Amino acid sequence: MTEPPAIGGPGGAMELAESEGGGLEGKGPRPGRKGSGKRARSLWSDAWHDLSRNPVFLIAGLLILFLVLISLWPGLIAGRDPLSCNLGRSLSPSSTGHWFGFDTQGCDVYTRVVHGARTSVTVGVCSTVGVAVLGSLLGGLAGFFGGTWDALISRLTDIFFGIPIVLGGLVFLSMTGSRSVWTVVSFIVLLGWPQVARIARGAVITAKQNDYVQAARALGASNTRMMVRHIMPNAVAPVIVTSTIALGTYIALEATLSYLGVGLQPPTISWGADISAASEGMQFRNAPHILLYPAAALSITVLAFIMLGDAVRDALDPKLR
Repeated sequence: MTEPPAIGGPGGAMELAESEGGGLEGKGPRPGRKGSGKRARSLWSDAWHDLSRNPVFLIAGLLILFLVLISLWPGLIAGRDPLSCNLGRSLSPSSTGHWFGFDTQGCDVYTRVVHGARTSVTVGVCSTVGVAVLGSLLGGLAGFFGGTWDALISRLTDIFFGIPIVLGGLVFLSMTGSRSVWTVVSFIVLLGWPQVARIARGAVITAKQNDYVQAARALGASNTRMMVRHIMPNAVAPVIVTSTIALGTYIALEATLSYLGVGLQPPTISWGADISAASEGMQFRNAPHILLYPAAALSITVLAFIMLGDAVRDALDPKLR
């Protein structure tokens, strides 16, 4: 009578494999087994899969959603008129119904902070969209056509890169008569597009060298079709990442220009203008609340958009995976 081979021997290993998987070929995926037909996710679905599990993205998204809501409907949490002021209450501290106290003009600081979110979000979003569209258009033309187009747009980009954006704002906005939200947005778009254009140019140059673009060209696809259907969808990711991160920077830039006195003018409510008013005559030494709350709102808003941009960058950049 022969004894069965030991589990560790060749015969035992064979029998163990056959008993578990039905033969050596049973070790691999078998037809009908769950997950055998799973399709690979695209870049966007894979990025959303990562973002939905990223706590930084979720926290930043909730903060931004709250900012958008109070920008659209500030009366939900602040029912008073932000322009209704009473000099008799100038620099009064916080009290019941007036949680942040009053500023130098006797205006309710809480109400002005809430209504100031609309200005910051509007400037940030509109500037980002304008910069992304203009920069992508010029950078895409330079990268796709090359030659004279590339040389001309690249040299124009270098010229605008040499203009300090804050100094340019001091000169440009001081020459305008009325400085509204759209004036500030136009200035940011005018000087903010070169960075996006340079990134879009490099992404388009990389994308147009792919085999599927060459195949579409060989099949007689027009330049417009290749650009819209094949190149831009694969070159837009770095533009989105850059624009998302820059959005917080544009909000801070608007506040900086308003603080310097060349930004938004009354009756437009701006956190930067309120910070500037609090700094006049060092009034915040006696009443720190007039500086603390607008500055805190500005810092939290900029931080939220920067956190969102970092999370989007980590999700869309394959090198960071």
